[in-house]
Amino acid sequence: MSNLKLSADQLQQRALAVGLLVVVTLIVILVIIVPLVSMKMEFKDTKESLVLKLQQYERILAKSDAVTASMQNITSAQETQEYFNRQATDALASADMQEFIKKTIVEAGGQLSSTQALPVINKENFKRITVSVRMTGSSQVLRAVLYKIETSEPLIIINQFDIRPMRGARNPVTRQMEPSNELNINFQAVSFMRSSAS
Repeated sequence: MSNLKLSADQLQQRALAVGLLVVVTLIVILVIIVPLVSMKMEFKDTKESLVLKLQQYERILAKSDAVTASMQNITSAQETQEYFNRQATDALASADMQEFIKKTIVEAGGQLSSTQALPVINKENFKRITVSVRMTGSSQVLRAVLYKIETSEPLIIINQFDIRPMRGARNPVTRQMEPSNELNINFQAVSFMRSSAS
């Protein structure tokens, strides 16, 4: 009988020991292993995120040579195109522009009334060369003049544009005013030159 009682006590102690072992194991799992596993997963996510960023940066760096070459091509294309007036001084640039405008108006069949150079405006690395122009001509003449000026090199921009119809002449027979196809045209022509060119 005592052997059976010892066996029951031993079983109870063993069950208690197993229970304690399970509890200790659960505590170890919850306190040590679970945080380690979650930290490892966080590190894995961080690593994957960093790897993706690194791949992005590598792609960007791989394109940087192409972007640099493209920027150099744009800069050299800008240098070869005659957008800016290359005269040595403001006065020469203004005189050159006035001569071009006069020739353009005459070739289109218009009549130049006057040109006047306005003060040069310095802005950042550029000089703004402005010429005030007064002319007369038909709408066809005006269209031809504007087209020639705006497609010219160096670049010329039309600014402050004013058109007014000219008064017609009186018919000596009917004593009526006859309409005129001619226009009074005022505008400013603006060209640019680099400040370093002067």
